[in-house]
Amino acid sequence: MKRRLLVAILVLLIGCSDWLEGPVVWSKDFGGERIVGFIDDSLVIVSSYQTWTQSLGSFIQDHGERSGMGHQRLCVYNYRVQEDGPRWCDTLNNEIDKFNSEPDNYARGQMTDSVIWGGDVSKSIKLWKVGEKAHEKKIKKKFDGCVGEFRATSIKQWLDGFFIVRGDKFLHSLGDSCQYAELDTAARMLTYKRLPYYLKWIEACDDVRAWNKDVYCFTPGKNSFEAVLLLNKSDSLEVPIKFSVGNFYGDVLRPNAHLCILAENKVSCSGIEWRGGLFFYENDEIVVNLE
Repeated sequence: MKRRLLVAILVLLIGCSDWLEGPVVWSKDFGGERIVGFIDDSLVIVSSYQTWTQSLGSFIQDHGERSGMGHQRLCVYNYRVQEDGPRWCDTLNNEIDKFNSEPDNYARGQMTDSVIWGGDVSKSIKLWKVGEKAHEKKIKKKFDGCVGEFRATSIKQWLDGFFIVRGDKFLHSLGDSCQYAELDTAARMLTYKRLPYYLKWIEACDDVRAWNKDVYCFTPGKNSFEAVLLLNKSDSLEVPIKFSVGNFYGDVLRPNAHLCILAENKVSCSGIEWRGGLFFYENDEIVVNLE
């Protein structure tokens, strides 16, 4: 009798202290499709993922469940012509908790023509090149004449073989706050900085990147549809359409919704528009639907 009572007490103690985790159950389909980059004048990179849930509890009580995403996938599609599926896909065997998603996310934005970046860049950067396996690099950091980290939201090619790392509106930071950072992927070093006098002009840029020794900047105009593409502060390049805001996606330019290419400092646009979502338009008609 005493022995059975002791066993019952032990079971109750275990039930009060130990959690029981059920199996991780994955969704059958991928979701969360999002365009993260463009490879050239005809290919687009789309990220997606599966979701998962896991029940939690103890011997005597249900404690709900935890959930997240994972099995991240990149696919490459033609955005000029509707084709029967992607040209290429690759899926990771990863699992991300929804409460800590950013450091483990492999698909936050486009870094070069065919490389997507992710992770918490102040600690490590995740690199996923189309056609190759994803990998991670640990990153060291230092501060050059400024204080304060920021959350990276953009990484683009920069001068001297570096990458410029920016956060939302941090180019406008005052005092001794860091405005941007330079990432040296070979040395695995992230250097936080303030803009030197000769780069102060990029504070006005909606988006900025470098090709070789030249800096290119989309800057807004005083009125709608008066934005310009600047080259090294003083020169403006002719863009064949009027626009209000512009972005760089690898080597692709996107003034407003138009998809364009820069070659020998001449901008040519394809006539295809990406207005957001997973649709591509030509002459106001949908030509490609990636849903």
